[in-house]
Amino acid sequence: MSRIAATFSALKHAGKTGLVTFITAGDPAPELTVPLMHALVAGGADVLELGVPFSDPMAEGPVIQRACERALAKGVGIHHVFGFVKEFRKTNQHTPVVLMGYANPIERIGPETFIAASVDAGADGAIVVDYPPEECERFAGAMREAGLDLIFLLAPTSTPRRIAQVARVGGGFSYYVSLKGVTGAGHIDTADVARRLSAIREHVKLPIGVGFGIRDAATARAVAEVADAVVIGSRIIQELEATPPEQACAAVQAFVSGIRHALDAPR
Repeated sequence: MSRIAATFSALKHAGKTGLVTFITAGDPAPELTVPLMHALVAGGADVLELGVPFSDPMAEGPVIQRACERALAKGVGIHHVFGFVKEFRKTNQHTPVVLMGYANPIERIGPETFIAASVDAGADGAIVVDYPPEECERFAGAMREAGLDLIFLLAPTSTPRRIAQVARVGGGFSYYVSLKGVTGAGHIDTADVARRLSAIREHVKLPIGVGFGIRDAATARAVAEVADAVVIGSRIIQELEATPPEQACAAVQAFVSGIRHALDAPR
């Protein structure tokens, strides 16, 4: 059983909703990436998404775009990301780490190299925004053979055919994009999310995390009523933007702790 599967199994057994958190590797500074990963776990994150900096992150809103720009300006690339994960694994062997990004960096180093380096670093899977499930079955199979989960996005516009394809080739969990837009935009209609997830669960048996638009404890708690996990990224980056670097880890841990408390409060 993969680390991701084991984590979601434990959450289900405990009757808890998972908390998936995102930061961009190298932002606000390369030396803060691993301490921030530990701070997220200390705050209550169950799964870490570590963004691979990219110059054209098409699904990201301005907040994460700025984070990518800052990381790239510091020279952080995909090989540094592997190094961050390897460093994190020296003291944390249980929290799943998912690399999130785009096809270009993977194609540049080669899918085989990406898979081998992910395994060597101790990563558990990847979300590749612009790898549609219909066009990467071979890559998904190679990931699975290496013990890695390839996680796919689903959206309000996903067709039944796309949902069935994700059910067939995806692993770990499925990531439902709650909005027709980019990360950090708009407000979530939880009733609509509930309807969409009900239809998705007819095909997808993996746990489902919901992201894009979860900004505070109230929205996280509302989404937790229908999802297996909530995913928060832009709001964490905003916390980093508003905080001096020397206070970044404490601020992120405190913010995530508030979300965790809301998710765990009696309903």
